Amino acid sequence: MLFVAKRQRHCYFVLKIEGAVVKLQCDNAKHKLVLKAKTNKKGYFYIGGPKNIVGYSTRRCKVVLDSAPKLLKPSNLHGGLSGAPLLKPVKRSVSKGVSLKLYTVEPFVFEPKCHH
Repeated sequence: MLFVAKRQRHCYFVLKIEGAVVKLQCDNAKHKLVLKAKTNKKGYFYIGGPKNIVGYSTRRCKVVLDSAPKLLKPSNLHGGLSGAPLLKPVKRSVSKGVSLKLYTVEPFVFEPKCHH
């Protein structure tokens, strides 16, 4: 999920960001994979991996913030710039005999760009 932190007087509040782009990067010895997705109106994104994902080790995959809408800049909270590791997957059944592993990352945050 992607948020923007805005300051109002001495407090911060959070808004969900639609249209931000995140990037999944996997770097194995044999294969490199880069996939992008945009966040929905609730700030969530989904990146479906290739069907032959067996060739990739999720330990070598990370998610980074690629771009933001409007006047926002990515922050490195939870690895937004340096790369967030995939968290332990949840196994979900999608139909009889077919399941998938759903990986998540910690929430990312954008900051307002300050013009001085």
